[in-house]
Amino acid sequence: MTLGTDIAFCSNASAKRMLRITVQDEPDQVTLKLEGNLDGIWVTELEDSWRTASSKFGNRLLRLDLAAVDRVDSAGNYLLALLHRSGVQLIASGTAMTERVRDIARDWPLDK
Repeated sequence: MTLGTDIAFCSNASAKRMLRITVQDEPDQVTLKLEGNLDGIWVTELEDSWRTASSKFGNRLLRLDLAAVDRVDSAGNYLLALLHRSGVQLIASGTAMTERVRDIARDWPLDK
């Protein structure tokens, strides 16, 4: 079940510079599915969406689906690391994103 969809578009003419965040609400988990670029102002959008989902959906597992993310800047990478460290499950596909998630898991161990 998809609870809602947030779509953010960059104000410049490039339609490629956007991030779409879809919230998938399931009984035992909530998934934020990202599509596009996790860079610039979109890092703040993801942080806001994460905070909203965390407070709204309580103790359910929170997952971040990165399969359709094209680009991540240093601020985006830092936010992914913080989210991972706080217990968010990062899901990746493709060589580059899978390696990024492995690096985050190695360099930013979960809080115990």
